[in-house]
Amino acid sequence: MAQLSVKICGVGFSNPVIAASGTFGFGREYNELYDISAAGGVSTKGLTLEPRPGNPVPRIAEGKSVILNAVGLMNPGVEEFIKNDLSWLKSKTTVIANVAGRTLEDYQGICARLDGIVDMIELNISCPNVRAGGMALGIKPQNVEEVTRLCKAALKTTPLIVKLSPNVESIAVNARAAESGGADCISLINTLTGMVVDIERRRPVIANNTGGVSGAGIMPIALRMVYEAAHAVDIPVIGMGGITCGKDAIAFMMAGARAVQVGTANFTDSYAIPRIVRETDEWLDAHGIADVNDIVDTLKLN
Repeated sequence: MAQLSVKICGVGFSNPVIAASGTFGFGREYNELYDISAAGGVSTKGLTLEPRPGNPVPRIAEGKSVILNAVGLMNPGVEEFIKNDLSWLKSKTTVIANVAGRTLEDYQGICARLDGIVDMIELNISCPNVRAGGMALGIKPQNVEEVTRLCKAALKTTPLIVKLSPNVESIAVNARAAESGGADCISLINTLTGMVVDIERRRPVIANNTGGVSGAGIMPIALRMVYEAAHAVDIPVIGMGGITCGKDAIAFMMAGARAVQVGTANFTDSYAIPRIVRETDEWLDAHGIADVNDIVDTLKLN
């Protein structure tokens, strides 16, 4: 059995397979199926200062090899998370708090509130399924740098991950902007923006009209962007986008990711994370690789 633990910004993960934000809640439902300690970590449902009801329904639609969602960051608010879920989740696995805001002050406030009580903070500045507010901060590099700098200033001990949008001119430029702003790590990609149409009604399926596209169909795009970002910065990268099996996770790590996040696969296979951990270990064993860290950034271009 290979050594699977990884360390990012001094934070330890029992293995490199992390549950992606928005697909795992706070872990309680999945823990009814299996012990979520099997996950290397959990990136929480996106947290805001105040509770959010989310977008009108329907807010989920299927495409070909993808899904679209416009849930709209429905969450109970940071205080309820701290009160009801944080201690339990920390007893299980490494906790990454995914945070969002409508304004720069929102981002600063929630980072300050979570500083020192979660393992890492992941800035959600790139969610494409919220109608208005701070989500557009993830598009322009100058805005990425600004929000990163302000949030980093609000943190004394907790490492900061900036989650990058794929809906940009250059992922490398935005990765460098996050690094310049003081990010300790970047994660990518967040969902692409898309639409599914009901041709009988001649209307978009989703009430929000557009939503975030995720799932197996986006993996080639995500993999290319992770490679470009990882080779544009000197800080660690967490890769995600369409991972459904151990070989997918390995491909992202070969492209430069220190760890991966698994999202949509949790919807199609409730046991996706422990299965992907097992498949990753089996591949490493079959190839005589004793430590998962040895495959990071080993991709050879033609």
